[in-house]
Amino acid sequence: MSAGCAKVEGMDQRLSFVTLAVRDLERSRAFYVDGLGWEAALQVEGDVLMIQVGEHVVLSLWVAEHFEAEVGPIVRGEGVAPITLSHNVATPAEVDTVLATARAAGADPVHDAVEREWGGYTGYFGDPDGYRWEIATNPGPIGQVVLP
Repeated sequence: MSAGCAKVEGMDQRLSFVTLAVRDLERSRAFYVDGLGWEAALQVEGDVLMIQVGEHVVLSLWVAEHFEAEVGPIVRGEGVAPITLSHNVATPAEVDTVLATARAAGADPVHDAVEREWGGYTGYFGDPDGYRWEIATNPGPIGQVVLP
């Protein structure tokens, strides 16, 4: 904390929901639930699909039009959304297995994992809306924090 800045109380340092605006909720459901084998915690047909992805974290897939009505206009254009979601596993073999599962579920693109200069082993896949998932094994203390 820089000099002269007082700590303000009032917001816990945590993340509760990650909400992604999706074009086709059924396509996203097919990918995440049927393809990756995840379990839906709540689904409101034509609106939202919620998947519990951590003890206190939910991935919310929300129909884009409904997202925009509440949050505001979505920036659209070429390129990749400036966010990645990461799924850490314990070994490089597990990275390869998860990437193969994503490929079989219809992920596109799938970038095979490589050894990174910082010591990790990571690869990426895109979900039906192009959101990039990083599948990684991350050496060191910070990588161990996120493993179950």
